[in-house]
Amino acid sequence: MSNSKTLTIAALQLPTLGMQATKLEFYLRNAHSRGVRLVLLGEYVLNHFFKELSNIPIKMVEEQSDKHIELLKKFAIKYQMVFVAPLIIIKNKQYIKTIVKITAKSTIYYEQQILMPYKHWNEKKMFANEIKKLEAPLSFQVDGFRVMVMGGFELHFDPFWEDVTKKKINLVLLPTASTFESHNRWREIIKTKAFLHGCYILRANRLGEFKDEEIKWKFYGDSMLVEPTGEIYMMLEDKESMLIETISKSVINEHKQSWAFERELNLRRTL
Repeated sequence: MSNSKTLTIAALQLPTLGMQATKLEFYLRNAHSRGVRLVLLGEYVLNHFFKELSNIPIKMVEEQSDKHIELLKKFAIKYQMVFVAPLIIIKNKQYIKTIVKITAKSTIYYEQQILMPYKHWNEKKMFANEIKKLEAPLSFQVDGFRVMVMGGFELHFDPFWEDVTKKKINLVLLPTASTFESHNRWREIIKTKAFLHGCYILRANRLGEFKDEEIKWKFYGDSMLVEPTGEIYMMLEDKESMLIETISKSVINEHKQSWAFERELNLRRTL
């Protein structure tokens, strides 16, 4: 199966999960019955939204993360699936924002490299992620498909996309927690990136609401699979649900041959 021409993938569109496994198992049983090999969860689904963390004891956050890791390991073995999910871990009594990749055999953490630094959304201040020279995001293979994971905010930075080209990535996984009225901007950026880099992009955006003193944050879903052609192949709306689709190497190859972006670049690299 290692050079399979297709891969069935899923994005789970959920609000924050409590400690209950029932809901997760309901979706995963369904995904397994449909041949899903890779499952992506949105940001702040395994943990609470970062603005809620100040009201939760750090030990409780740690317990929640540990519980979800154990759960996903169990499901990875039971269903022979790969899980990719944002997760908050604790190092030296400080929060670190990571994305975890769990298989039946291993657990790997990617520490998000660029965090939002804005006054109203300051993850950079909240988390203790190290600021250092950029490295390539986490990449791996599933059934012969080359996959790369980016933190949602990292989508906006070109060096990460240079790595997509360099490593000949077939599928970019994009877990997000997008809110306010940003639907169209996210759709257009994702479509453009898929087209320019000749890859599929699977985005899992969370659901739910958070209220602070001034405003209500509404996480609107819009989880989607975008094809290398830049077209949205499938999109969920604003309800709890799961997207399951099969991606194809032939669609990637046709796009790359038609547009020849890489071929033209490579021609000039050898001069």
